[in-house]
Amino acid sequence: MKHRISLTAAALATLFVPGTAMAHVGAGSTASFIAGFGHPYGGLDHIAVMIAVGLWAALKGGRALWLWPCVFVGVMLAGGLLGMAHVPVPFVEPAILASVVVLGLLVALAADLPVWLGAAIVGVFAVFHGHAHGSEVAETVGGIEYMAGFALATASLHAVGLGVALTLSSARLRPLVQLAGAGCMLLGVALAFELV
Repeated sequence: MKHRISLTAAALATLFVPGTAMAHVGAGSTASFIAGFGHPYGGLDHIAVMIAVGLWAALKGGRALWLWPCVFVGVMLAGGLLGMAHVPVPFVEPAILASVVVLGLLVALAADLPVWLGAAIVGVFAVFHGHAHGSEVAETVGGIEYMAGFALATASLHAVGLGVALTLSSARLRPLVQLAGAGCMLLGVALAFELV
């Protein structure tokens, strides 16, 4: 039990580790699977949103456990293809910041929305996250490898959120999951005002 609590505390702490807040266009290599896999771990916005999707899916339960993370990864890849094809999408960075705030708020409130609506919200934000990263990669095999690595890392962060929330699923520990959501929301506000 102590090991599970320590693992949960470590996962929650990743929401507050200092690092590059907006690790988007022009940040590092974009031509390999390893670079793509490492990229989401380099920005607080990525870490917070990906974990928040998992937390919220676990709070909802049922089909949301697998559907919301799968929708995020799938739509993110579609957004990445739009970026790679240089299809313009407006307001990418503001939408990414909004995703940190909104998804954090949904977790903090333990918002019990219909599965289809939650999937739509997650999907809309995923387009912007994918586009931001697709626009920075070349239309080559290396770019495809990068996006594959990015997708796998995204899924792993969703899994962290799911694992934390499922570990804390008892009624007395559930507020800790909601507290993590509040932390995500506050992080989004701090990023928006460039306090982090």
